[in-house]
Amino acid sequence: MRRTVFNEDHEAFRETLRAFIEAEVVPVYDEWFAAGQAPREFYYKLGELGIFGINVPEEFGGAGMDSHKFEAVLYEETARAGVQFGGSGVHVLLALPYIKMLATDEQKKRYLPKFVTGEEMWAIAMTEPGTGSDLAGMKTTAKLSEDGTHYVLNGAKTFITGGVHADKVIVCARTSAPTAEDRRFGISLFAVDTKSEGYSVGRKLDKLGLRTSDTAELAFVDVKVPVEDLLGEENKGFHYLGHNLASERWGIAFGAYAQAKAAVRFAKQYVQERTVFGKPVAHFQNTKFELAACQAEVDAAEAVADRATEALDAGELTPAEAASAKLFCTEVAHRVIDRCLQLHGGYGYMNEYPIARLYADNRVNRIYGGTSEIMKTIIAKSMGL
Repeated sequence: MRRTVFNEDHEAFRETLRAFIEAEVVPVYDEWFAAGQAPREFYYKLGELGIFGINVPEEFGGAGMDSHKFEAVLYEETARAGVQFGGSGVHVLLALPYIKMLATDEQKKRYLPKFVTGEEMWAIAMTEPGTGSDLAGMKTTAKLSEDGTHYVLNGAKTFITGGVHADKVIVCARTSAPTAEDRRFGISLFAVDTKSEGYSVGRKLDKLGLRTSDTAELAFVDVKVPVEDLLGEENKGFHYLGHNLASERWGIAFGAYAQAKAAVRFAKQYVQERTVFGKPVAHFQNTKFELAACQAEVDAAEAVADRATEALDAGELTPAEAASAKLFCTEVAHRVIDRCLQLHGGYGYMNEYPIARLYADNRVNRIYGGTSEIMKTIIAKSMGL
């Protein structure tokens, strides 16, 4: 079936992006992989390309689009090439929606021009050691100073993607104690400058996958955050966090589908070139059947991902629908990538082959943004169960 989710503008962007990846990323990607992060200067190139400004209003230097379809093209093209753009995904997919939704006009004037150029890279810090998905149990605090000019931030965060290179971090912290009726009350969001005294980056975490994405531990010791950098209203942070979960889960779903599609491409190319017992692996019936089954699953995931994209752009993607898309696409990707690695034989276990990296990168899709078990809980609740 012909896809209808993309138009000529998206396809023109795809061509530009594919050429950029081939010229600027593929030749040096092994170096990034070995270093465990993309270099900071690479983000300036993404800014010059316009990646960071697609959904930023024109008055702040962006393109003024209001669509996630260009992000979808980005997911497909990076997966197709077997690369990633470091920790920059958090900058656009996670941080930008909070800035657009919560920042005042004055804050947007300060934040967004440098956001667009990559001069200031953003991350978001929610998870804490020992709390995991239980955000209501966070211990990081932000207490208003006696003169009311700033908050004093204390605490620690972990698993912060983009945390090494970040210039600004949206930090979730307790400004009030939870109430007996609502333990989620009392959380606020702050745009914290990483150059602030008392702010420190701990370990760059050694992850199984997503090796070029810098992920770190953060610590705050009496960090002064000006009241002008409070995002939204005090104590309403948990509500804000829930508001953007649908778009976050869409991103994970679409990214997983793109990875599954890429895996089939890698496997097809490999089995056509690899010869065993005197003929290409592609000539064996088992190979044909395995790839055919994988392609059928990718086709289904593509339909789900495209439908979710249209719903998100229309402002109609519900939490349950986002959870369903994430659950389905990530589970499909898990099965497809595993089977495509199997077709590579021993070479599929070697990091020099993109299928091996893809296998490791894909595993976290069923964990972050809400585990598959949480997705099932959300879906079941929407069914009245």
